[in-house]
Amino acid sequence: MKALRTIVTAAFALAVLPHAAQAASALPAYAGDPTQTSVSGLSSGAFMAVQYQVAYSGSVVGAGIVAGGPYYCAAGNILNAQICMGQVPFVPPNPALMVAAATGFASLGQIDSLSNLERARIYVFSGTKDTVVYQQAVDTTVSFFKEAGVPAANVKYVNNVPAGHAFITPAFGNVCADNASPYISHCTVGKQMYDQAGALLQQIYGALTQPAQALTGSIVPFDQREFASAGTGMADTGYLYVPKSCDEGAACKVHVAFHGCKQSAAVVGDDYFAKTNYNQWADTNNILVLYPQVNASTVPFNPQGCWDWFGYTGTDYALKSGAQMKAVNAMVDRLLARP
Repeated sequence: MKALRTIVTAAFALAVLPHAAQAASALPAYAGDPTQTSVSGLSSGAFMAVQYQVAYSGSVVGAGIVAGGPYYCAAGNILNAQICMGQVPFVPPNPALMVAAATGFASLGQIDSLSNLERARIYVFSGTKDTVVYQQAVDTTVSFFKEAGVPAANVKYVNNVPAGHAFITPAFGNVCADNASPYISHCTVGKQMYDQAGALLQQIYGALTQPAQALTGSIVPFDQREFASAGTGMADTGYLYVPKSCDEGAACKVHVAFHGCKQSAAVVGDDYFAKTNYNQWADTNNILVLYPQVNASTVPFNPQGCWDWFGYTGTDYALKSGAQMKAVNAMVDRLLARP
């Protein structure tokens, strides 16, 4: 019955994708594997992925960070954003300050113990042509994770690809060096098209089965209002990729893919949740891919539709009690729950 419901819902949603919010229903439970949750993201989504990895380190096994800065870099002040994005020459973020902040939060029980990071696996990417989040900021992300306890052998840093500010796919999107919407590009590395979704998922999970040539699963829209009010900045509708194996009862991994600023479905349609190659890897490797959504808003003040990495939802934005953090965690818990 669940399989039939998913297929019918997904078929209708895909038929009317520009208005998919009309088809959104409750996020289903899939009895996912609670030991295999991971996150990734681009830009503000990368900052969010860092936050989520650090705050929920007891239940998150790894993160893929594409053009993102270190944990709690802005310290709740938008005036720090330029430093955190590496836009102030010769003034990079200070990773020791971020580790000290995280240590303090953990001591108060506001985030999980940093000792959990000893087993985390981290992928970090910074394009050499990125003019939005510069490499000196992303360098600090690598330093932060290592100083916070992630073994150096568990950190993969790719910082030699002439890419702009974008998520990299094998074929879809802009040319490699672009820093432009939809912030998805294609690049050649070593005479091969670079597959960022595959690179980060394999850094987190180890060797995986090669991606599907034709998808067997479905993209399912779901109602985010069950998890987050409009006051959090989150959109009405989120998206989930469900491989056929997961719909048929496999204990699947859960991966959360956070879009960047100006990159929600309201702006770029299905470009991020359907064309970044996550779903192809998920399809052959029993991975549910959650694509939560944040839209531009006036209240809260978030004109570019960014995830909250500087405090527009409240001072606890980087803690487990943060509005967006709690919402995404509740979505993950639903996917891990038994139907």
